[in-house]
Amino acid sequence: MHFKLIIVFIESSDTESVLKAAREAGATGSTVISQARGEGAEKTRTFFGLALEAQRDMILMLVEEHLCRTILETIARVGRFEERPGTGIAIQIDVEDAVGISHQIRKLSEVVEQEI
Repeated sequence: MHFKLIIVFIESSDTESVLKAAREAGATGSTVISQARGEGAEKTRTFFGLALEAQRDMILMLVEEHLCRTILETIARVGRFEERPGTGIAIQIDVEDAVGISHQIRKLSEVVEQEI
């Protein structure tokens, strides 16, 4: 089995809904890193010199490559990434090797066979 790493940068208020949707789309687990900061194409607004930034989370998901595109599209739809600028982004990275995921492989074997 081959895996990809999906990395999501999202407003913390949307994290739970994105995690739920990703799991329903086939993700078997995730890691959330809170209080990430980022800057998009447009600078954040300020109020008397203080930045008005929403708290962001970074979500890491190791997913099977055949399920990756569906999960990625689900995340974008639920997070409304294309509808609202600055809401978040999601990317995928190829994973050359991984250990400690034998329980995920057993669970995913049947699902992936149906997808192929």
